[in-house]
Amino acid sequence: MSTVCAISTPLSQGGISVIRISGEQAINIAAAVFAPLSCPSVEQMAGYSCAYGKIKDASGKTVDDGVLTVFRAPKSYTGEDVCEISCHGGIYVTKKVLRLCLESGAKLADRGEFTKRAFLNGKLSLTQAEAVMDTISAQGEYALNSANLAREGRLFKSIKAVSDMLVGLLGELAAWVDYPEEDIPEVEQSALGKSLESAVSTLDRIIRDYDRGLVFKSGIDTCIAGKPNVGKSALMNMLLGFERSIVTDIAGTTRDVIQESVQLGSVTLKLSDTAGIHETGDTVEQLGVELAKKRLDSAMLILAVFDSSQKLDEADKALLEYISKLGKKVLVILNKTDLETAVDRTELESFGRVVEISAKNGEGLDRIQAAVEELFGVCDYDADSDVFANERQKECALTARTHLKAALESLQGGQTLDAVTVMIDYAAQSLMELTGEKATEAVVNNVFAKFCVGK
Repeated sequence: MSTVCAISTPLSQGGISVIRISGEQAINIAAAVFAPLSCPSVEQMAGYSCAYGKIKDASGKTVDDGVLTVFRAPKSYTGEDVCEISCHGGIYVTKKVLRLCLESGAKLADRGEFTKRAFLNGKLSLTQAEAVMDTISAQGEYALNSANLAREGRLFKSIKAVSDMLVGLLGELAAWVDYPEEDIPEVEQSALGKSLESAVSTLDRIIRDYDRGLVFKSGIDTCIAGKPNVGKSALMNMLLGFERSIVTDIAGTTRDVIQESVQLGSVTLKLSDTAGIHETGDTVEQLGVELAKKRLDSAMLILAVFDSSQKLDEADKALLEYISKLGKKVLVILNKTDLETAVDRTELESFGRVVEISAKNGEGLDRIQAAVEELFGVCDYDADSDVFANERQKECALTARTHLKAALESLQGGQTLDAVTVMIDYAAQSLMELTGEKATEAVVNNVFAKFCVGK
C-alpha cells in the first residue's frame, strides 16, 4: 500500500494541528520535511518517541517549528510506520505542512483510511473500527461508554462466540453426513436445538438494544404538540434553558417548526416546537398545522401539551385522537399548574404518562427528565455490558437470526439435517460479515466511507 497523509485535527484556527503520515515511506517522508533538534535525524528516532524541531520546505526554508512523534511498525495505530507532525494550529500553516508531505511522496488519505489500514493489518476488528467513529460522535456518557466497550472488543467477542459455536456445529454435521462409514456419533437433535436457541437469544438482545442505542447515539426525535396558547413555546424555552421560541398570550404565534437540541439528563432531545394544531381559515396558519402533523408522524416522542387551567375542548380531543393513531411514545404535559386546575387528569391518563409542570415558572423539568428516561429504558442501562450495534451490524444480526429461526423450524419440522446445515451456514456467514472476518471489499469500503478524513 502507498504511504498516505492527512490532517487529523479539525481544520480551524487553534493551538495545534496534527498531520498524520502512515505507510512504508512514512519515516523517509517525515525526514524530508522535519529536522529534529534533539536528535541527529528522524531515521534514528525510536518508536514511541518525540522530537522538537523545524519544519522545512524543499529549499531548506523554515515553515514552522513543532514536534514529531514516531511510531514504528507493527506497534502503531495502523500497524505500519506512522509519523505525526504537530505544528501551530493556523489554517494556512497546517495546509502548508500537509502540502510538503504530499510533495515529498505521500498521497492524500481517503476517509477513514488510517483506521481501515488498522483493520486490514489486523490491529482492529471491523466492529472495533466502527466503534472509533462512535467514540468521536458520542453525544453523551452512555453512548461514549458503549463505544469504548465496542473498541475493547466486547461486541466482537459476543458475536465471535456465536459464530464459532455455529462453525463447530457445522463441522460436526459435515463429519456425520460426509463420513457415514466412520464411527462418528450422530448429532443429538435436542442439543443442536438448544445451541441454536442460545444463539438466537444472543442476537435478540443485540437487535433489541439497537433501538435503545439510537436514543443514546443520535438523540430522541421529539415533537412538542398542542393547540394554540397552551404553552408549547414556553415548554421549549424551559427545556433549552434560554428563550428560543416567541412566547405571547396571542394564540397562533408559532407558525413554523422551530428545531433545537437539548441534553436532558443522559439523553439528547431533538426538539421541534410546532404550530398549534387546530382548525383555521388562515392559509399561512394552515401550512404551519400541516407541517406540525408531518413532524408528529416522524417523531419518536411526542410531548402533548395541555392547559391544566382549562377543561379539554374539541381541539384537545381531536389532537389526542390523532396522536393515539400514530402508535408513538407520548408524554402528556399538563402546563400552567401555577393556575387553578380545571382539567380532568383521568381523561388524559389513557393516552400516556401525565407530567404536571409550570413552564412559566420553570417547574417540572426534573419530572419530564425522569419520565423520558423511563419511557426509553435508560434506567435499565448496564454500563458494564451494554454495547449498542449500529445499523449495519443490526442488519447482519437480523439476517443471521432469520436463518437460525429457519434452521430451528426445519429441525422441529423433521426435515433432514442437510436443510438445517444450509441455514446454519448462512447464519454463520452473516455473523462473519458483521465482525469483518469475511466481509466483502464493498462492505469494508462502505464502512470507512462514513469516517472523517484523518482518522
